[in-house]
Amino acid sequence: MSSALKPLTGEQIRDKFLNFFAQRDHRVLPSASLVPEDPTVLLTIAGMLPFKPIFLGQRSAEFPRATTSQKCVRTNDIENVGRTARHHTFFEMLGNFSFGDYFKEKAIAWAWELSTEVYQLPAERIVVSVFRDDDEAFEIWRDKIGIPAHRIQRMGEADNFWASGPTGPCGPCSELYYDFHPERGEDNLDLEDDTRFIEFYNLVFMEYNRDGEGNLTPLANKNIDTGLGLERMAQILQNVPNNYETDLIFPVIQKAAEIANIDYSKADAKTKVSLKVIGDHARAVVHMIADGITASNIGRGYVLRRLIRRVVRHGRLIGIEGEFTPQVAQVAIALGENAYPNLREAQAGIIAELQREESRFLETLERGEKLLADIMQKNPKQIPGRDAFTLYDTYGFPLELTQEIAEEQGLTVDLAGFEAAMEEQRVRSQAAHETIDLTVQGSLDQLAEHIHPTEFLGYSEHAATSEVTALLVEGKSATEASAGSEVRVVLDRTPFYAESGGQIGDRGYLSGDEVLMRVEDVKKEGEFFVHVGRIERGTLQVGSRVSAQIDRACRRRAQANHSATHLLQAALKKIVDDSISQAGSLVAFDRLRFDFNCPRALTPEEVREVENQINTWIAEAHPAQVAVMPLPEAKAKGAIAMFGEKYGDEVRTIDFPGVSMELCGGTHVSNTAEIGVFKIIAETGVASGVRRIEAVAGPSVLEYLEVRDRVVRHLGEQFKAKPEEIPSRIESLLGELKATQKQLEAMKAELAIAKSDRLVSEAETLGEFKILVADLGEVEPDALKTAAERLQQKLGSAAVILGSVPTPEKVSLVAAFSKDVNGKGLQAGKFIGGIAKICGGGGGGRPNLAQAGGRNPSQLKQALETARQELREGLQ
Repeated sequence: MSSALKPLTGEQIRDKFLNFFAQRDHRVLPSASLVPEDPTVLLTIAGMLPFKPIFLGQRSAEFPRATTSQKCVRTNDIENVGRTARHHTFFEMLGNFSFGDYFKEKAIAWAWELSTEVYQLPAERIVVSVFRDDDEAFEIWRDKIGIPAHRIQRMGEADNFWASGPTGPCGPCSELYYDFHPERGEDNLDLEDDTRFIEFYNLVFMEYNRDGEGNLTPLANKNIDTGLGLERMAQILQNVPNNYETDLIFPVIQKAAEIANIDYSKADAKTKVSLKVIGDHARAVVHMIADGITASNIGRGYVLRRLIRRVVRHGRLIGIEGEFTPQVAQVAIALGENAYPNLREAQAGIIAELQREESRFLETLERGEKLLADIMQKNPKQIPGRDAFTLYDTYGFPLELTQEIAEEQGLTVDLAGFEAAMEEQRVRSQAAHETIDLTVQGSLDQLAEHIHPTEFLGYSEHAATSEVTALLVEGKSATEASAGSEVRVVLDRTPFYAESGGQIGDRGYLSGDEVLMRVEDVKKEGEFFVHVGRIERGTLQVGSRVSAQIDRACRRRAQANHSATHLLQAALKKIVDDSISQAGSLVAFDRLRFDFNCPRALTPEEVREVENQINTWIAEAHPAQVAVMPLPEAKAKGAIAMFGEKYGDEVRTIDFPGVSMELCGGTHVSNTAEIGVFKIIAETGVASGVRRIEAVAGPSVLEYLEVRDRVVRHLGEQFKAKPEEIPSRIESLLGELKATQKQLEAMKAELAIAKSDRLVSEAETLGEFKILVADLGEVEPDALKTAAERLQQKLGSAAVILGSVPTPEKVSLVAAFSKDVNGKGLQAGKFIGGIAKICGGGGGGRPNLAQAGGRNPSQLKQALETARQELREGLQ
């Protein structure tokens, strides 16, 4: 690292950024709270999040330009905190934003000026990236800024194209990277080499809208959204090896080291990881508590509790026995109070919350140790991975402590099983609270000035005579559409319920003189109800009078399912935990889904109790009382509101007296008896601290049972067994199948070795090395690895690349390199990871042996040929 850089403190970096853009007519705004207004996001995770309503078109910008230093918390990479140089839970994002004002040229010019003149980064140490098709940005960097073309990297969509989601605003990015090691030369600049480069500034050019088919159309107003990582710039300017050793975090680390009687400079790698975790998490928790978050078992409170417990756990790992979180918190508060005065104002509450949680977690550790003792008694050789994961995920008991205690007793932990359970949890997680979903109304925005909002009649009417006020065909405004057309229709008044509050839109028909349209869905765009469907006969015109008729059978099913979700939330609160709250829902015609904040899985007994309680309420025939009243009055009566939902002065309440009272705009049964019966289908986890119940109600329960009855009858006929005998018969067959599979895997492994032995003669000689690249067909990954190792050992100084297609949708790749091949600069892990990308995958491993996988078998031939060419070039 260069010593020529002008060192700046974290506060100076922040101030210089904000002042730079303030001088260029940007409104300097304070950081938004870590508790976002957006109900779809658990915590503030990005600098642009507070401006989401502007990008949505829900709110006009009060000013064309803005700049902020936004505090953020993300936990999706929590396991990497402390282990890498730059992963954090808490970080500050410096940003400048344009709302339909300046665009690429100014954004790029100012980013360059800020970096080279204000922060005084040497121009020759900055490399930039652009989206592969963004010739405009490339030319601005090359011709206006003067960066040599070879220092401008074109990158693909995965790296340099920002999108708000599958649909909505999107656009190319341009990123600035700092080069820590220019002495390595400028040939083949690899921006993925994080030992050399660090991305410190990202410029997003939001210029397109992506529709449901992936088509891009230019936005009427193009926007700029940028982010400069404060911690990353501090690492660069303070000439330290990682973000943790900057003045933004290191004082907290030093305090923790002092408490533990440790010299950080002499500590081993494992100890440094724990100290870094303490430093990072201490910042996160003080800001979260200062913004009003308290530790709990649900939602953001669960995130806070988890972070505090990780601080305590890592303190224990480095030898801290007594209370210490208030001491490190004091340092974190002092570091941030100038920029965030609410830290000092909330100091007493922060310290009190930490003391409570630290004390509670010590009790949790004691309970976890007892559970672990029971597990070890039942498993005298190895602790099952799923048991270790249950201790970690459900009881908050750290894996490291499980391993430590197990080792003392001469046991091991099934880490592969633990990781498998962890991966299953990750797959289930939909980042439910860490996505930013933006949409645009498109053509409706242009019509909004000419038509009135839709009047909803559906609470009391199932049919109405209405006028067509707008007609969209293929997303564009039209005056008429004929039979066969897929259309979107806006009416002046409608009985159709539009999708909202988790309830899907009604189905039905629009009919008139010689015209019939089937309505398949109804969406709400602002104040307009958009009826989506197909014209089955005739021609529909703007201004036409039509009869709007909902499908009453579908409506009754939706009403039953929606009311059932209210009863479900009430039952969960009564039986499981009164602090449970809704985290999302789906009310369809055939099923319902209810997501709720809870840190653990429900027991089978709890599931049965919840189901029984709901069916009891249904049988008791509780009448629904629907009322509209002022919001304070509704809250005073105990009505439950959806967290983060915006309500007007007047709200609609659905009250089943003595059972449930909620604020809700959906349609409901008039009496719980109309629901008929309720059945839970599944209870699963979908994200950290979020569980999901899927269920059916009313007629759907009979359909559900009929399907299962047919299955049981069919199995009984196949096995020639009574229903109660089927489980034991299946267990017996599974045992036989498992034994057969083991035999088959052993035979495949022997076949792979036999095939590999015949390949020795096909090796290509290249000087002192031998190269062997081959496709072994349908060989399993483990057998492929064995074959590669065996071939490399037989060939000696050699590089072996083997590929296979074990299943029609899967590619397996292995690289085995001798040490002298490593000496030529070829590392098996990095090499095979790059080759796997051709097959739509990735992977890695040790320098001499590595595995990878992919999802596109059709590209295996190309991948192996590329590997062959790269080996020839690398070993010449």
